[in-house]
Amino acid sequence: MGLGPLRVINDDIVGEGGGFDMHPHRDMEIVTYVREGAITHEDSLGNRGVTRAGDVQVMEAGTGITHAEWNEEKGPTRLYQIWIEPRHRGRKPAWEAREFPKRGNGLKLARSGLAGDEGKALFIDSDAALWGGTLAKGQGLEQKLDGAGYLLVSKGKAVVQAGTGEETLSAGDGAIFRGERLISVKAEETAELVLIDLPTVRI
Repeated sequence: MGLGPLRVINDDIVGEGGGFDMHPHRDMEIVTYVREGAITHEDSLGNRGVTRAGDVQVMEAGTGITHAEWNEEKGPTRLYQIWIEPRHRGRKPAWEAREFPKRGNGLKLARSGLAGDEGKALFIDSDAALWGGTLAKGQGLEQKLDGAGYLLVSKGKAVVQAGTGEETLSAGDGAIFRGERLISVKAEETAELVLIDLPTVRI
């Protein structure tokens, strides 16, 4: 909780018929990354939509928005809800959802406010980017960072290298990177990953 502009990551399980009643947010970029099941969203702007496993929804709270989310599916829904502090306060609130095929090989860009990523992903008013995807067993990749990052292993197992350090991460584990510009990841088992790219964070 609190790594540069990254404020919160919740790993939520929403039971069948459960959810969150109408409640307000302000001046926060909120990303919901649905891993299993689906979540239904409704807000004070008149938006209503269903975000299913493999997709992301993004809510820019700005000057203020009230919303509710609940699970209309048969069985539980599992999701990450990620809060990122914005660069600017008092922006116009907004909501958007998009298909995001996380189950493809490698990491794919879901949301970004970094220079050069315009048009490649859903916009976020922050110096951050969200990547997600799956590595097959034995598959590896190198990923550039903007100076810091947070990696989540949702499923499987992966070996992560940064600088001279190496760690094996299993499902439910996370790793923080500070002062790193490049990391490498190799899956020991098929691994589902979420990576949040962040600006340099003071130690």
